[in-house]
Amino acid sequence: MLNKVAVVVGATGLVGHHLVEQLTAANHIEKVITLTRRPVTYNNNKVVNYVLDFNNLTQHADLLKTDVLFSCLGTTKNAAGSIGAQRKVDFDYQLQIAKLAANMDVKHYVLVSSSGANAHSNSAYLKMKGELEDAVKTLTFKRISIIQPSLLLGKRDNDFRIGEKLGSVLLPILCMLPGLKKFKPIAGQQVAKKMSNISKQSGDGVEYFKLDELFKR
Repeated sequence: MLNKVAVVVGATGLVGHHLVEQLTAANHIEKVITLTRRPVTYNNNKVVNYVLDFNNLTQHADLLKTDVLFSCLGTTKNAAGSIGAQRKVDFDYQLQIAKLAANMDVKHYVLVSSSGANAHSNSAYLKMKGELEDAVKTLTFKRISIIQPSLLLGKRDNDFRIGEKLGSVLLPILCMLPGLKKFKPIAGQQVAKKMSNISKQSGDGVEYFKLDELFKR
């Protein structure tokens, strides 16, 4: 289907920011709706921004009636202040949005998750990512695309992450070793481009795009 309407949640993040750019340049997207917690101005008539109270998402459910929903929302433990606060953003908000979208009969749901996501992981971060994947897969979307990048590279606005900075230097070297290629860092812009291309293609059911697939054009 051409001339699709896309909704992007988490449009101010690294992947979300680049995704909006990719979608505005895409011929198959007619309109891009960004749902954010603070106002964002775009120099493109294709984009409409709505500021939401994420603690009262049900009152904004009508904004989720779209052709494709991109869920790029996320934070860090340091930025949120605790694992519980991070989980509210990374799991609770995203799952509620997904449920509302499924109830609005959205056909295609695209989730930015993480490499290593596993509901049984000892890592709190990977555990919540895995739990979210498992939860959204039970919803009634016609097509679910789960994106699993490794460390994301790129400039983040007002969000310096020392761990990512070190990883961006060390991981490319370490990933030359056998067995570590799956942890190779990837640019947020490249992930966003792949997501835009995915939304142009047809498909059904649940599909995973792991690191190797994300590097492919």
